[in-house]
Amino acid sequence: MKQQDYDPPGQPLVAQNPFRGHGGKPQVAPLWAESRQQLPEPVLPEQPHWVEMYWRAWEIAWTNLRRPRGSSQLPAYYLNPDGNPHLSLWETAFTTQFTLYGRRAFPFITALDNFYARQRDDGFIAGLLNTETGQPLLHPFDPNGAAPQVMAWVEWRYFRISGDDGRLAQVFWPLLAYHRWQQANRSWPDGFYWATGFSSGHFDLARIPEGVYHHRHWAWLDATAQATVTCLLLNQMALQLGQTELAESLALERARLQELINGRLWHKELNYYQDVDRDGRFSPVKALAAYWLLLDKELVGDRLADFLRPLRDEAAFRRFHPMPSLSADSPNYDPDQSGVWSPLNYLVMKGLRGVEQFALAHSLAVRHLEQVSEVYQHTDTFWDYYAAETAAPGPDAQPDYIGWTGLTPIAMLLEDVIGLYVDWPLRRVTWDRRLATTAPYGVRCFPLGPEGTADLLGDDQQITVTTDVPFTLTVRDEELSLQTALPAGTTTLDLR
Repeated sequence: MKQQDYDPPGQPLVAQNPFRGHGGKPQVAPLWAESRQQLPEPVLPEQPHWVEMYWRAWEIAWTNLRRPRGSSQLPAYYLNPDGNPHLSLWETAFTTQFTLYGRRAFPFITALDNFYARQRDDGFIAGLLNTETGQPLLHPFDPNGAAPQVMAWVEWRYFRISGDDGRLAQVFWPLLAYHRWQQANRSWPDGFYWATGFSSGHFDLARIPEGVYHHRHWAWLDATAQATVTCLLLNQMALQLGQTELAESLALERARLQELINGRLWHKELNYYQDVDRDGRFSPVKALAAYWLLLDKELVGDRLADFLRPLRDEAAFRRFHPMPSLSADSPNYDPDQSGVWSPLNYLVMKGLRGVEQFALAHSLAVRHLEQVSEVYQHTDTFWDYYAAETAAPGPDAQPDYIGWTGLTPIAMLLEDVIGLYVDWPLRRVTWDRRLATTAPYGVRCFPLGPEGTADLLGDDQQITVTTDVPFTLTVRDEELSLQTALPAGTTTLDLR
């Protein structure tokens, strides 16, 4: 009997994916020289090296921008920092977190549309696409083939910062369909999710024995945390879009996952969340990826102080260059393997801010940026990862890597060092001012919503804001917190 090709059953939600079948003719990217004037301009008179890095990172990003081949039928430009003929969803998800600040010059967020456009009938979205053919590089039932569930987080952040609710309505359905596929194909009967080192983006980790290319039948903490965060954010999207029944089911699923994580993944002796094998034994190491849990701020609860302690401990994650992917007090810690990766550091910063640990987020971001700056001054470039114990690139690191490393000189500089956050659906801007300087600092041409901009500059006594759109500003530092409604025009605020 001739074997027939297997055609998996379809997922009805996929029919509402507006990206499928839309290939060909992407928007033409502008030249770098034409784009620079549309980007935010950091003002840091006492830190010229940080400003130099910021502009150099943007310039390399433009160099790494690729137009899809016509034969691929991929619909959008993408960043390709290493020249490989494939497109990684993990990489793309994190590059859109800093390129969103360049959205006036070019819609970098559309790079994710390449993956939505290739969603299968059953909801599967590949973690890697061949940029020549546009096809997935791995089969959906290869343990390494599926993308991690990070897109809902990326799209929700983009919505909160840009206010683009039109895009939110488009991406909700492919994201929900993919979550249902993950639920059916990447979870165990008890509800935990699994991945591999390769598929999770953490292929350097030694946290699960022989787990680089296989799940080893473990409950994977980061995959389960990502599923929980995805439920939270899809619930928020559903409420925004009036899908109340879907919102309720997602809330119930999130609650079940929270209970599982808190009931079985908390190591009481180490005061840390960890992966667990099929017999209920904990991984011997503390992985930085555990801090995905902070993105659901209600999950950790009264364990927060204990859970954050390794981030303050120089024997754990607060190394010479914070934060290595494995804690230095873990038995499998290898400073050559457990390097410092911008994507992991960035998610920790976002998680810390979500649980209102603003001072800790700022101090870690400054220390990380200082070490990246030190390496930049010696090598004149950026690397895909860094050594944790010295001011150096990681072993075999790749240069000119803007890619995900653009998070550090761009997004972390604006958000965690200078301290600016936008929630545009609420017309709110928060300036968390913690930089140790008495000199005026801030940002010019900071994008607000679809068309607005603002200049925000000030010292420890007074700030001046010039904006062409009204919004509510919250200014916060170690001594004060004030909130005021700002009209279009120029406003000066006394802080002392």
